[in-house]
Amino acid sequence: MKEITINAQARTEFGKKASKQLRKQGLVPAVVYGVEKGENGLPVAKTIVVSEKELAKLLYTPNVYIVNLVVDGVTVKAILKELQSDFVTDHPVHVDFYQITEDKPVVFEIPVKLNGLAEGVKAGGKLALNVRKLAVKAPYTSFPDTLDIDVSGLGLGKSMKVAALSYEGLEIITSKEVVVCAVRMTRAARAAQAEAKK
Repeated sequence: MKEITINAQARTEFGKKASKQLRKQGLVPAVVYGVEKGENGLPVAKTIVVSEKELAKLLYTPNVYIVNLVVDGVTVKAILKELQSDFVTDHPVHVDFYQITEDKPVVFEIPVKLNGLAEGVKAGGKLALNVRKLAVKAPYTSFPDTLDIDVSGLGLGKSMKVAALSYEGLEIITSKEVVVCAVRMTRAARAAQAEAKK
């Protein structure tokens, strides 16, 4: 899977006023958690700030990445867990990073890629992708860039559910009943079927 490096700094000022000031400077408050634990055994979140410019490399791309998060010179591997955006400007206002290790499985959303020319499309139907990403669980070293799906056998009016998919080394977390893609009937296909029945 592709990796990207993002630079960050430890956050030293807190509260709403401080957060507002950081955002004015083009910085986004963030946390990274997942590996470090406190005395009570519960995960500890490290508060950091990331420049919006650095975050743009991760957010405004069709690709998904493992993040090499460099915090004050120390690099940790992480995934983007949650993003909060301003509902008016759509600018990021807070980001959660989840630290990952080679031996610990994590849940991550991988983009779906449809391959092949569906039988139903040849018959005049239209192929529709219903979900762009599927949640999978595995050590991050097992993550592919995309989940490839062969749709060549998909007929007119037929759909493919998550239950029909399997990938070595990956556990699909998305519900088995979710329809991933379907070949929808079009006017042209209906007309062709009607003509064939005459």
